[in-house]
Amino acid sequence: MSVARLALACLLLAACRSRGANSLEVHVPKVVEAEIGKETSISCNFVIPENSTYAYVKWLYMEKNERKEILSKTQVGVDHKESDLKERVNISDDFTLTISKVTPKDARTYLCQVGAGSAGFVEKQVDLRVSKAPETSVTSVTEGIPASKNELSQIATCISKNGFPPPNITWYKDQHLLHSDKTQTEVHHAVTRESNGLFSVRSTLSGRVTKEDRNALYHCQANYSLLGINRTSQTESFQVKVFYPSENINFDIDGPDRELKEGDRVTLRCKADGNPEPDYNIFKVEDSTLDAPNGELTFEHITKEDSGPYYCRVFDFESMKELTANVSLSVNYIDVPTITPVHHEALKEGEDLHLDCDAKGSKPLDFKWKKQKGKLVARGKKLSLLNVTHETLGNYSCVVTMPEVAGLVHSKHVFVNVYSKPVLMAEVHQEYAELNKLISLSCIAVAVPKATILWSAPNGTSGHSHRNGQVNSTLQIQVTPELLKSGVNCTAQNSLGLAEYHFSLQKRPHPTSPSTRIDKEAQESQGVIIVAVVVGILLIAVLGAVLYFLHKKGKLPCGRSGKQEITRPEAHKDEIVVEVKSDKLPEEAGLLQGANGEKKSAGDQGERYIDLRN
Repeated sequence: MSVARLALACLLLAACRSRGANSLEVHVPKVVEAEIGKETSISCNFVIPENSTYAYVKWLYMEKNERKEILSKTQVGVDHKESDLKERVNISDDFTLTISKVTPKDARTYLCQVGAGSAGFVEKQVDLRVSKAPETSVTSVTEGIPASKNELSQIATCISKNGFPPPNITWYKDQHLLHSDKTQTEVHHAVTRESNGLFSVRSTLSGRVTKEDRNALYHCQANYSLLGINRTSQTESFQVKVFYPSENINFDIDGPDRELKEGDRVTLRCKADGNPEPDYNIFKVEDSTLDAPNGELTFEHITKEDSGPYYCRVFDFESMKELTANVSLSVNYIDVPTITPVHHEALKEGEDLHLDCDAKGSKPLDFKWKKQKGKLVARGKKLSLLNVTHETLGNYSCVVTMPEVAGLVHSKHVFVNVYSKPVLMAEVHQEYAELNKLISLSCIAVAVPKATILWSAPNGTSGHSHRNGQVNSTLQIQVTPELLKSGVNCTAQNSLGLAEYHFSLQKRPHPTSPSTRIDKEAQESQGVIIVAVVVGILLIAVLGAVLYFLHKKGKLPCGRSGKQEITRPEAHKDEIVVEVKSDKLPEEAGLLQGANGEKKSAGDQGERYIDLRN
């Protein structure tokens, strides 16, 4: 024994003496629960009288009314005895017995014996109970069970294995506990002890089933104890395949939610309520069975010929009964329209043409005439084309619909030819022509008889196409200076005349550079300034001449000082004033008179100031 353990034992003895006990007392639990495969411990506590000393502690177990020692602990150490527990047991410093990897055989009575010298010894026993949760599974029968069978049929088997102690198995149907009554339900159990000491329980459920049991949910449940607590383990629910005869048959039409029309996808579906499903026979005419796997007959694109009654017949071998049902298909249709007259010659301009359209259908029909691109030209069965021109030429359609059935439509086409000289349409595929680049030109001529299109540019490459009196010709040619100057002519001609179109080619303008634009704008600005200066000089000259004339006539008053300034108030002296100096000779100046009629000397006429502000 180690020093630490010896010290602990001494402390325990001292504690016991301090209590002042008069006799040796040993305390163990009555029952200890342990789980198989895991570790468990059994405690042993004791009290020693004051005048006694601790001598030993022994652990024993009972086997067939015999006592077998497992180990003993003294002040010296621990002594393991020979037993099936030798490799799996140990005793701690507080005298607790520990058993590792508990097995079913460990479930027995154990004794803790304490010796205290002159006080003698005392022993107490404890029961070790072991348990293990079982593994539960269920297997139902794979084949079906006839509902009409009188004897009991096996329904399922529930197995709960590797449990301890053996579990109890119960059966449930729709969450209701099933009881074995030997008439409607019977449960048989078989318990097996495996070599490892664990138990397996096999439970078989048998019973009578009815048609109503086809949707019932069954399961089994294992009831067991683990560590002294009652527990349950429930399997997944399952259903039983029940065989029963057919009593009813349904025959339905699966198609669009509207009246049927030609081209719809339709399925006739026959279904009986028996299990397993019987063989189905679908037919339209007796003794002529149609291919209908699993009771389904599908028309991918139904036609009016598919209209009529259909029958479904089944024969149930279980009940030896025959069941039949029928449905009727009514398919709406429109026959392909007919147009009369069937053939007609090409018309001459100014002639008339009358066409009649007719068709048969399952319900009242509506007739319309349309030209190419869907343009409506007439309502009703008749189409009258009066005083025809080249614009009348084209493809006409008689469109027949059934107002009561949406989406049902048929049409018939006829092409109307009109003799006429060509009508020409032209198109340039590029906005501008560039030297040494290819340009593409197109001419379209409409005419009967067919027109011939010629181009004035022999070096180009042209292609032609023709359809219904229309000729389309495209020319690709390299642009040359001569071609830019002359352009290109397109000429369409037939026996009734010709039409011509001239293509004038435009050369792409060169873009103006920013510096050129700035120079041009500067030149324009300088020109404007020059013009403004010239106009100003001319205005001043004219004004001077007018003033001089007025002065000569004496219309301008002058002061006696010989120099007069015509001004506005002082606040406006910063405005423009024009000074006019006279270059007259003295004798001419003497002819001028003042406002009082006196002659003025030449000196008085030396300078004149005229205020132009007014």
